[in-house]
Amino acid sequence: MLRSFTVFCFCPTQVTGDKSLPKSMNETNRSQVMEFVLLGLSGSKELQPFLFLIFSLLYLAILLGNFLIILTVNSDARLHTPMYFLLANLSFIDVCVASFATPKMIADFLVEHKTISFKGCLAQIFCVHLFAGGEMVMLVSMAYDRYVAICKPLHYMTIMSRRVCIILVIISWCVGFIHTTSQLAFTVNLPFCGPNQVDSFFCDLPLVTKLACTDTYVISLLIVADSGFLSLSSFLLLVVSYTVILVTVRKRSSASMAKARSTLTAHITVVTLFFGPCIFIYVWPFSSYSVDKVLAVFYTVFTPILNPVIYTLRNKEVKAAMSKLKSRYLKAGQVSALMGNVLLPES
Repeated sequence: MLRSFTVFCFCPTQVTGDKSLPKSMNETNRSQVMEFVLLGLSGSKELQPFLFLIFSLLYLAILLGNFLIILTVNSDARLHTPMYFLLANLSFIDVCVASFATPKMIADFLVEHKTISFKGCLAQIFCVHLFAGGEMVMLVSMAYDRYVAICKPLHYMTIMSRRVCIILVIISWCVGFIHTTSQLAFTVNLPFCGPNQVDSFFCDLPLVTKLACTDTYVISLLIVADSGFLSLSSFLLLVVSYTVILVTVRKRSSASMAKARSTLTAHITVVTLFFGPCIFIYVWPFSSYSVDKVLAVFYTVFTPILNPVIYTLRNKEVKAAMSKLKSRYLKAGQVSALMGNVLLPES
């Protein structure tokens, strides 16, 4: 899932060769990097204001779209079903995926020297694997929900009880936490003594690992094994689940199956959008700039904004609930009174 790197840098302990130096001094010389420089998306100063505006609007759309889904699911009793419960939790994870790095990227468009502290860099690595791992398991849970709904409809409410749904959500967060803890354990003790430029807008594990002043071949193999196992197992479970569901749907031709096909198409689209960039970033042998940076933007910004659009546009129940929510909170009289209080506070 990750590429292996061997980096040689100019370290004081490697050049002097003075064995008389105290051990504490040697450790200090080997760990002198206190912050990393983020090169960002583009070095062009002319593009910075334009990128600031574009990504500010995209991030605002992510927050509004996903929180609207969460509010809609919680406010409409007809959407209190396992599928929409999991959908609301997916929207929350999408907000987290977009928020761990995007606000920092937007703020960096306004400054010339883009830096992040060592602890802040580790925090970003922790968050990206926590939320990405959790979203993988959440997508598997949603596939299992659709499998039970389509292949075993008579036992759906019994199998997908409220307790089972809560357990699935807890499992997704636990798997994400275990995954990110194991990933961070490979990085936190690495010595960083010289290069500190990360060619991205956030600290990604392969980019930070290659800056270490040591041979990272074995560590890279362990990272690949860890991340590869979670990604591959999740993807295979999704492929098997949706294959069985598609075979079942194909044998039936009722109106309910037409609705199932529509929902299934939305799920498969979201899975493709999420796993596609991850596969290219960690497996495809391109340079760190040409493709990785673009795809990093895709799964941290565009995927969280596309998920609510896909589920909303293809789901009549969600659109009807949103219309009901709009009529409840945005009545013409209330809007007029609110605007009047804002524009004419004295009267």
